[in-house]
Amino acid sequence: MWINRRFGQDSVEKMVDWALENVPASSDPRILEIGSGNGTLLFALREAGYAPPCLSGLDYSPDAVNLARMVARTRNSEGIAFHVCDFLSELPPPAPGHVDALGGWDLLLDKGTYDAIALGEKDESGRSPVAAYPVRASRLLRENGYFLITCKLQHDLAPILLLIIAPSMQFYGRGVEDELH
Repeated sequence: MWINRRFGQDSVEKMVDWALENVPASSDPRILEIGSGNGTLLFALREAGYAPPCLSGLDYSPDAVNLARMVARTRNSEGIAFHVCDFLSELPPPAPGHVDALGGWDLLLDKGTYDAIALGEKDESGRSPVAAYPVRASRLLRENGYFLITCKLQHDLAPILLLIIAPSMQFYGRGVEDELH
C-alpha cells in the first residue's frame, strides 16, 4: 500500500502528542484504537505514560491481534487488551469499568483504518462502508469524548488529522495541529 513508514511514524507521534495535551495520562482515560494492527500506537501511548489497563485495540484480523499480543509480552505491556472485532458489524468489548460497549470510551483513535474502509466495495444500494463509520464510532464515546483520526486518502495529499467530539459530532481538522487544540 502507498502509506509509507514515515507517514505511520509521523501519525503515531502526532496522535500521542495530541493525546498527552488533551486527554492526559494522569486522568486514566479509556482509550480504544480502531484497527490497531500490531499495536504500535497503543505501545507508544504506554511509553508516554498511559496505564495499560486503560488501553484497548481492535482489529478484524486474528493474526494482527495475535502479533500485537506477542509484542505486548516483549514490552511489558500485557495489560493492553487486544480484541478481534469487525468494527463495522460488531460491537467492541466495553471500556474498562463499564458494562456496556456504548458510551464508555474517552478517546477513540484511528491511524489509517478509515482509509482502508473507504477503499471497500459499496453495498447493493451504492453506499460506501465508510458512511456508517463516524456515527458508529461516536456511539462508543462518552459525552465530550474524542475521536481522533489520521487519514491520507490520496498518495499526493498531506496527511489529515481529524477530530470529532461526541455527541454533537463537532468536526475539526485538516492537518494543522494548532487547529486541534
